[in-house]
Amino acid sequence: METILTIEGYAPFGGHRTWYRITGDPGQDKAPLVVVHGGPGCTHDYVDAFADLAATGRAVIHYDQLGNGNSTRLPDKGKDFWTVDLFLDEMDNLLSHLGIADRYTLLGQSWGGMLSSEHAVRQPPGLKGLVIANSPPSMRLWVEEANRLREALPAEVQATLLKHEAAGTLDDPDYKRASRVFYDRHVCRITPWPEEVARTFAIMDEDATVYEAMNGPTEFHVIGTLKDWSIIDRLHRIAVPTLLISGRHDEATPTVVQPFADNIPDVRWTIFEESSHMPHVEERAACMTAVAAFLDGLEG
Repeated sequence: METILTIEGYAPFGGHRTWYRITGDPGQDKAPLVVVHGGPGCTHDYVDAFADLAATGRAVIHYDQLGNGNSTRLPDKGKDFWTVDLFLDEMDNLLSHLGIADRYTLLGQSWGGMLSSEHAVRQPPGLKGLVIANSPPSMRLWVEEANRLREALPAEVQATLLKHEAAGTLDDPDYKRASRVFYDRHVCRITPWPEEVARTFAIMDEDATVYEAMNGPTEFHVIGTLKDWSIIDRLHRIAVPTLLISGRHDEATPTVVQPFADNIPDVRWTIFEESSHMPHVEERAACMTAVAAFLDGLEG
């Protein structure tokens, strides 16, 4: 079996460091794929599966966004520091550092898809294709649907969530256990969670600076700086072929994803019937096949 080259390094960024890993040879004919993780405030670990795509003859690049994982942690920075523009600048810096800014594709998962769509509406000439996986184009729409899904949880779970949100005791173990019921239905339906998924959440438990600043304490209690974010009225500017991915049980419900399908000019959409928010681990082989077919179709 052929051994696939893996390289790790750091890109200097604003006096800090962005960690990255390249799986495969970036000198291959196929455009490299940059995988943009979610959160905001997650790590690359839970989207490690996309490294499988290196076996199709393209380099796959993972990175930890600033404040997260192996990149520089900045726990003392306030909400005003953590902005969409900061992470767009970091992405541009990484593309330049790796020497791939003239030809690359992006795959953004959840918040990563939000960030990648923000990048794409700027119409960078080197971007050749976009995969938006399990992402909202509007946080208001996301919260509306999250609350609808939450109302279908057992009554006692809902009561526990409401009690602790009203009291502000969001670190209480009972609140976290109640939140996990939602996560097990709509974030990752594999029990127990795959090791790489559990690893990301464990790292976030250690340092939730970015997640709490931009999102809030949980997926459905969004009180951070992104709460009013939307890109719907700018999606028509995305000028590259785009693949949408979501799961049938996803917190990014079809209602959430629909504006991407309605407003991006060149778009197609695959819904994975047995998945929630992570088809890349819940239906790994099928997800990789779909993404590889889309990316290979761009090479013609």
